[in-house]
Amino acid sequence: MHPLPFSGGPLYAITFWLTYALWFVLELNACRTKRSSATSEKRDRGSLIVILFLFWIGISLGFSLSYLLPQATILWNRKLVFFTGISLMLAGIIFRRYAMSVLGRFFTFDVAIHSGQTVIEIGPYRYIRHPSYTGALVTLIGLGLALGNWAALIALLVCTGIAYNYRIVIEEAALVAALGEPYKDYMRRTRRLIPFLF
Repeated sequence: MHPLPFSGGPLYAITFWLTYALWFVLELNACRTKRSSATSEKRDRGSLIVILFLFWIGISLGFSLSYLLPQATILWNRKLVFFTGISLMLAGIIFRRYAMSVLGRFFTFDVAIHSGQTVIEIGPYRYIRHPSYTGALVTLIGLGLALGNWAALIALLVCTGIAYNYRIVIEEAALVAALGEPYKDYMRRTRRLIPFLF
């Protein structure tokens, strides 16, 4: 069986591409509308460019490797792996949108400090500092599983993991500089991406 989901028939292909299109359109729209304003203080240091570059490298590698390395096909129950992947993609999309809505006007795709910015500690921010990145990573895990290929999954996570690690260091340094001790206390009480773990 070919490793791509389309080999499962029309249902697999339609489900995959609708989910992928939903994710792509929502991210593109958010990237266009949620940028720092003219009155905010930009401290991005090129991290948005790094994220976009490595994100597309990861996506390209994910699709390419699922074709080029059929020996890395996930050999477990194909139907279960595929629909688990789709479910994780949808869960990641929803969780990321939720995190973005909780942060409200303070959420931007580029790192920036807004006037009146405070430490947000409600919703997912009560436990983790970067839930929108958690949502994106869950979506990418789902994509790798939906593609049904270990190499694709690893490429997606490595590329995006490197990008988000760079972004998180810059973002947290900017927030510490702007918000001071309250953000340092918040960092001591929370984890970056996974509650109680990491």
